[in-house]
Amino acid sequence: MGWKGIKNVLPSKGSSLWSSKSKSLRTRNDDGEKQPKEYYGNSHAGSEAGTPSPIDAELNKLFDSLRSNVDPVDSLGVDSTSAYLVEKLGVNIENAEPFIVMEIVQAPAIGSITRKGFVDGWKNQNGVSTIHEQASRVKALSSTLAHDRSLFKRVYRHTFLAAKEQDQKAISLEYALIYWETLFTNPGLAWSSSGHDWLSLWKEYLTANWTRSINKDMWNQTLEFAYKTLEDGSLSFWSEDGAWPSVIDDFVSWCRESKGIKAEQMDMDA
Repeated sequence: MGWKGIKNVLPSKGSSLWSSKSKSLRTRNDDGEKQPKEYYGNSHAGSEAGTPSPIDAELNKLFDSLRSNVDPVDSLGVDSTSAYLVEKLGVNIENAEPFIVMEIVQAPAIGSITRKGFVDGWKNQNGVSTIHEQASRVKALSSTLAHDRSLFKRVYRHTFLAAKEQDQKAISLEYALIYWETLFTNPGLAWSSSGHDWLSLWKEYLTANWTRSINKDMWNQTLEFAYKTLEDGSLSFWSEDGAWPSVIDDFVSWCRESKGIKAEQMDMDA
């Protein structure tokens, strides 16, 4: 479904493909004043002596080139972020690639990139300071996303932090289902095994039975559960004495009772 799906399913969130949680970024400039195009300070980029390093200067200059006249001096707003991802980096908005970038720059919200996050994030990616280098880096990471557990976990966990409202501790089920569909399909982690489409089953169960929002623990444990199902499609790893959230316990019971997914019997004489 991707980012277009987010836009289509949540039309109340505005005409852009970003969540309305970034609305505040637009309203900061409601006085109509335009921000200066270039950033001349060095509070975010300088060394202790106040002199920016060459890579800091290059990344700050690139950041300024991405800002519109209505963006705050130290942030890319919704439209500028969208343009950066789609038009500059050429990310595929139908899959998890935008989330890779969001994790690199530690975006505080979907549709927002800060100057500090942009500079520090790309410095940590071997200092790639041009659009071409950044686009190539994203494609390289995308090609390993499904198999690099550390990378996928970072991207997955940061998605939750960026998706939730800053003053909230959870995201709605409606949002979570869309993000899961984007993350748990190629080039992300394909959540299916042993003839079972776990992502579809998970979505079906939650849609029919879950009426609450998704908190951080449930979000993170869903990924751990996903990895377990990929290793053991019979769900034999699950036990009543386990430390899984109750929603996962109930999901396992539902899979066994309604979908006929039975645990493999262990040979006690082996």
